[in-house]
Amino acid sequence: MLKRKIDDKLKIWKNNPEHLPLIIKGCRQCGKTWSVLHFAKDNYENVIYINFYENPNYSKIFQGSLEINNLTMQISAQIPGCRFESGNTLVILDEIQDCPEARTALKFFKQDGRYDVIATGSLLGVKGFGTPKSIPVGYETTLNMTPMDFEEFLWANGINDEAINTVKQCLYSEIQVPVALHQRMRELLLQYVVVGGMPAVVQNFVDNHNLADIIIMQRDIINSYEDDMVKYAANNDKIRIRKAFLSIPKQLAKENKKFQYSVIEKRGTSAKFENSLEWIETAGIVNRCFNLSTPELPLSGNAEENIFKVYMADTGLFVSMLDDGTQGDIIQGNLLGYKGAIYENLVADFFGKMGRKLYYFHKNSGLEIDFVIRYKGKATLIEVKATNGNAKSLKHVLLNRDRYHVDDAVKLADINVGRNGQILTLPLYMGAFLTEL
Repeated sequence: MLKRKIDDKLKIWKNNPEHLPLIIKGCRQCGKTWSVLHFAKDNYENVIYINFYENPNYSKIFQGSLEINNLTMQISAQIPGCRFESGNTLVILDEIQDCPEARTALKFFKQDGRYDVIATGSLLGVKGFGTPKSIPVGYETTLNMTPMDFEEFLWANGINDEAINTVKQCLYSEIQVPVALHQRMRELLLQYVVVGGMPAVVQNFVDNHNLADIIIMQRDIINSYEDDMVKYAANNDKIRIRKAFLSIPKQLAKENKKFQYSVIEKRGTSAKFENSLEWIETAGIVNRCFNLSTPELPLSGNAEENIFKVYMADTGLFVSMLDDGTQGDIIQGNLLGYKGAIYENLVADFFGKMGRKLYYFHKNSGLEIDFVIRYKGKATLIEVKATNGNAKSLKHVLLNRDRYHVDDAVKLADINVGRNGQILTLPLYMGAFLTEL
């Protein structure tokens, strides 16, 4: 059974006596339904599960009166044997974007107060889809869920908290990770690059360690995303969204990884493709990384909204979009020029799954810092190296403090912990633990 961090968040939600109906948002197949059903089984006597994607007829329940006694009567007629008991019943509204009226009903469930409600949604907020006539502002709360992060991947592979805490303590104390543990973490990191965090894929990997099966599963997920683009997007956006999505590996292959609409198609423009990119981002499939005019806090205030890179939200899905054989090359360490894009996307995966917004710093002079984060209360530069390469841009910014006002930097590379003046060098896998805001 896969351990997920959202489990603790669900317990905190339930134990709050004033809790509102909960909406869990996240990309399709990131584990929302499994986690909610597992939580429900352990915490409620009565669970009513309604999946609007699998059974569109359930939407009819919410087309009339949203008064709770009427809804429970309608649900009982549709789902024989379900039982509503005040204070001990959870109603799960799965894929609620397929029934906007059900989201409106959350207000009435809260006002009534007898039953808890958790809704899940894969495409909530995408343009022109799944928006109710009346959003129950003040009557719902939201949790964002991602595919499994690296720490959850470690748990799935039998790495205990004692070992993980040793790695974290080495980070905080700036001491080297013991050799055997360091080597094991390096191995697991390469596996994570390839497998990623989609729960079904991780479970298959843990059970079988068959890369061929993993690739098939990942590409099935990619195909399901493309199917969603066809099914749910507005007619004039369907082809554009798919084109924008499929351009991501090409975008990251460039020396300058800034997202360019002309890579999607010749003479492509922001006016033509911006909505398409926004659709993919809102669906939780990709994360944008915005350029900073200057690497200073607040990062959001210095972000240039029209200059950005785009990374896949899950490293395994990104690698599955590349050529056959790439997975084996990664595991064996045989990558050449494209490894920079793969490891940058890995670190974007780390930061995105911990809830960070992504930023980088690029100047036309050729100066570029891969990521800039808030860490320990300061703007901190992050340079990503597949090996222990030279970090010229990092050193340049640090040497020009009067201009850039930055004191701290981290170089993530295939190396153990160390420090060289202002630059803290960390093994790549430690990027997943740079969580302190």
